Amino acid sequence: MSHTTLQKKKLIARISRLKGQMEAVERALEAERPCGEILQLLASIRGALTGLTGEVLDDHLREHVLNAADDVARADAVEEISEVLRTYIR
Repeated sequence: MSHTTLQKKKLIARISRLKGQMEAVERALEAERPCGEILQLLASIRGALTGLTGEVLDDHLREHVLNAADDVARADAVEEISEVLRTYIR
């Protein structure tokens, strides 16, 4: 069973909060709220997304790298996460 499946309820709850935060930005824009307020909302979203990413990354490292079935699986998991990190930091 995948580690994301084991944490599914918690991860989906985080996604739901992110959706709510995105909707708050939309409402703020529609209401022509000050840009500082909108920027604060966006910073909150970024923080929440970074936290979610970190949680999935941590679970991935523990499940697929630390507890890999063998060296080939470990190397594959490291390559996968390396590719994701290259995309993330662009």
